Amino acid sequence: MEIVHVSAECYPFAKAGGLGDVVGALPKYLQQAGNVAKVVCPMYRTKYLFQKNWEVVHKGNTNMGNWWFDYTVIKESSNDSGFDLYLIDINGLLDREKIYGYDDDVERFTAFQIAVLDWLVNWQHQPDVLHAHDHHTGLIPFMLRYCYRFKKISSVKTVFTIHNAEYQGAMSWQKSIYLPEWNTWYWGLLDWNNAINPLASAVKCADWVTTVSPNYMRELQQHANGLERLFQQESKKCIGILNGIDVKVWDPENDQYLDQHYSVKTVSKGKNYHKKQLCKRFQLDESKPLFIFIGRLVGEKGAEIIPSAIRDSFRYIGRKMNFLILGSGSPETENALVQLKSIAENDYNVFVGYNEALSHAMYAGADFLMMPSRVEPCGLNQMYALRYGTMPLVRRTGGLQDTVIDVGDEGGFGIRFENVSTGDLTHAVYRACALYQDTKKMAEYQKQMMKIDHSWESSIQQYMSIYQ
Repeated sequence: MEIVHVSAECYPFAKAGGLGDVVGALPKYLQQAGNVAKVVCPMYRTKYLFQKNWEVVHKGNTNMGNWWFDYTVIKESSNDSGFDLYLIDINGLLDREKIYGYDDDVERFTAFQIAVLDWLVNWQHQPDVLHAHDHHTGLIPFMLRYCYRFKKISSVKTVFTIHNAEYQGAMSWQKSIYLPEWNTWYWGLLDWNNAINPLASAVKCADWVTTVSPNYMRELQQHANGLERLFQQESKKCIGILNGIDVKVWDPENDQYLDQHYSVKTVSKGKNYHKKQLCKRFQLDESKPLFIFIGRLVGEKGAEIIPSAIRDSFRYIGRKMNFLILGSGSPETENALVQLKSIAENDYNVFVGYNEALSHAMYAGADFLMMPSRVEPCGLNQMYALRYGTMPLVRRTGGLQDTVIDVGDEGGFGIRFENVSTGDLTHAVYRACALYQDTKKMAEYQKQMMKIDHSWESSIQQYMSIYQ
């Protein structure tokens, strides 16, 4: 079976979040299961682009409304990713360093989707499934069916995966002229609240719709940034499939970013070593439990409550713990975290930005990971943490609820809390500090966490069923 994934991100070529991780891993495991998996992304000017060898496989010319443009499709020659990786270049739109954040993102991703379909029309055969990811590719199911230009491939089946329904890509109807000539009888399949909504359109038009955890799919029928009714109406073709993680990349026994490896049998020794390294680097006290946060400093992640939770932990629990933060995002939250360094007593530090090597070292050396997320469709960080024997402190939402069981419940190995509030996160820190004092129990939890299987194997079988 041949599956073509279309996405704005794909690790290691271009990654802004979990979307990149998933699209960089799912096709690889599909390929290993005997399928032909391909990924198509915009050709951003990332470092990866200049580190690899590429071959031109197609040159085309098409239009977005009144604007005609040339596009080029290149393929990575070495197949290092474990699947065929294709990039589409459109001069003036996609030839930029950043993935998102430009005023013309609507035009950039609309042109990208048109170019993808125009290229597929020129294939000598048809793929079995076109798998689009998030709103940046949400117009593909509609255009495939109802734009006359793509009639040749209109029978190709489509799957649409929602990694985050908060972002929907809505645009005014004035931009409907961007689409190749289409059957206007079906305008309602593009519309939601008097605007073209690519995510809503994909939910309506795709043959199957998936989200990245079962619980998140249930939540979307109640909280979906205005699309609740749509998810209720389309529920029969919607399914939640829990993401896996790439257990070769995230493996404390072979992690390329770690200078000392460890296994379930040597977890205590291994984590102690990396904790000492981290504490030395960031002026922390290695005798105290180490709490970390890794991720975007934005409202979705509940990041704005972290500075006050750290202050309250020091005030009410005592200076019995370390905090180390890695992330970037809201300038207000960044500033609040930087200002906290003024009250540090070898128990707090922050790295503003993102550093892949440091994130691996933090998972390896930390005792606890904080995830006070408002929205977490699946969450990968908690799975990475478990793989490295680091206990997650998570809000009970989305995929966090699917993957973390509280230590107070049977078979538990993490700490869960209900609300995105300073008080709830501080109380979770208090529970973790109390648990940390029982070194024997903590060692048992570490081994239990590392044995949990969050590989892609079981998820692949669910995707295969959908493709079939």
